Amino acid sequence: MLIEIRAVPPFHKNGFVVGCSRTREAMLIDPGDEVAQLLEVVAGQQLSVKYILLTHAHIDHVTGVAAARRAVNAPVYLHRDDLFLYNAVAQQAAMFGLPVPVVPPIDHFYDLRTPLVVGDLEVRVHHTPGHCPGGVCLQVGAAGQPGDDLFVGDTLFAGSIGRTDLPGGDYETLMHSIRDVLFTLGDAARVYPGHGPATTIGQERRTNPFCRL
Repeated sequence: MLIEIRAVPPFHKNGFVVGCSRTREAMLIDPGDEVAQLLEVVAGQQLSVKYILLTHAHIDHVTGVAAARRAVNAPVYLHRDDLFLYNAVAQQAAMFGLPVPVVPPIDHFYDLRTPLVVGDLEVRVHHTPGHCPGGVCLQVGAAGQPGDDLFVGDTLFAGSIGRTDLPGGDYETLMHSIRDVLFTLGDAARVYPGHGPATTIGQERRTNPFCRL
C-alpha cells in the first residue's frame, strides 16, 4: 500500500493519497489546502484516483475538494449526517475570516455495509460521530481482510481527542466512538489523524489521557 501525507498552513490539516501499489488505483482522503501537493503525488506516482473520500465536512477538510474533483474526475463521498456542515461551508469560512471555498455537490453518501474497492485494497467505513454528526473512520487493508490502517479524521489524535464545541459536537458521543468503535479495531492498527503525527490504537489506549479506561 502507498500512503502519502501532506499538510500546509493555516490549519496544518493532513490530507492523504492512499493507493494500491500493484494496480496504481488510489483514493484522496480529505483534500484541503494541501490539494496541490496531493495532486503532485498522484501525477508523480502515475495513480488513477477512483474516489475522493471525506472523513467529515469541517472546512479544513473540504477546501480542496473542488480542485481535486476537477483534476481527477472522481466521485466525492461523505456521511449523510454531515451534509448540513458541507452545505454550510460559507458560514464555516466566516467563523475563521476566510474566503468562501467553492465545493462541488456530494456524489454519494457512504454505505456502511458495502466496502469500497481500490485495486487490491478495501475500504470499510465506520460511523464515528462526536466531533461532528457524520464523522467516519476509513479502515483500509487488503481486500477481504480487516485493515490495519485507520484514517480517523478529527475523532482521535496522538495524545488527544477531537473537540466537541463546534456545531453538532458531543463529548459523550465522541468517547463512545473512540472506545466502542475505534478501540475494537485492534491495538496494532495504525491511526492517521486529521492533524498531527500518526499513532496506533494500542498507544492511545495505554497513554492517551482522555481515553484511559
